[in-house]
Amino acid sequence: MYFDTHAHYDDQRFDPDRGEILSRMAGAGVELIVDPASDITSAKTAQSIAREYGFVYFAAGVHPHEASEAGDNYLDEIRALSRDAKCVAVGEIGLDYHYDFSPREVQRRVYAEQLALSLELHKPVIIHEREAVQDNLDILKAHPGIRGVVHCYSGSWETARVLLDMGFYLGFTGVVTFKNARRVLEVVEKMPLERMVIETDSPYMAPVPHRGERNSSLLVHLVAEKIGELRGMETAEVARITLENGRRLYGI
Repeated sequence: MYFDTHAHYDDQRFDPDRGEILSRMAGAGVELIVDPASDITSAKTAQSIAREYGFVYFAAGVHPHEASEAGDNYLDEIRALSRDAKCVAVGEIGLDYHYDFSPREVQRRVYAEQLALSLELHKPVIIHEREAVQDNLDILKAHPGIRGVVHCYSGSWETARVLLDMGFYLGFTGVVTFKNARRVLEVVEKMPLERMVIETDSPYMAPVPHRGERNSSLLVHLVAEKIGELRGMETAEVARITLENGRRLYGI
């Protein structure tokens, strides 16, 4: 059974057939899904989905792309959403210096505020980091005791070691099936299995041979298969370990 620890079913690309797709998860061996928000509106949509489907959980947070649009009361809104028993994390939060859709100083401020909130709420964080390695590490180190996962990990083994030493989990997507993913594959091969979780980042990051298509949790098995190939393990064992890891990470 698989745990897709990061899939955006609140995304409008699932509007035409969301129910049909989610109804197929049990048959595909997908036991659990976490739907992380990008802003308050998407968090409320994810909350509604989680309430309708027992195997779906959600996270509430403001993504770095949306940081400049965070309202004056956004922390109070996340705090309120976090009271829902299906809310398992603060996220998706972090830094994205590739697109810079929000000014970097705003990204850093909103990120730090949400890290502080996660400590207050005693919830893990779901971190998005792109081309902001050192700033991310500096901000995390300024919040001792923080825990969670760096999703869609694509960094170096050296950075992975720092994050693992801090107690973080690392999430891996269909990127592990891409030909140019050498750094990611090195981390998958070297890191301790007890800190690994798998994800799809649906509707993005579809694994080969579906690259470029709309992704869904129905393809998470391809991530597990590739990790099993790299680690010399059966796919079922990768699925079992990452399911246990995800449950432990999110307290499910």
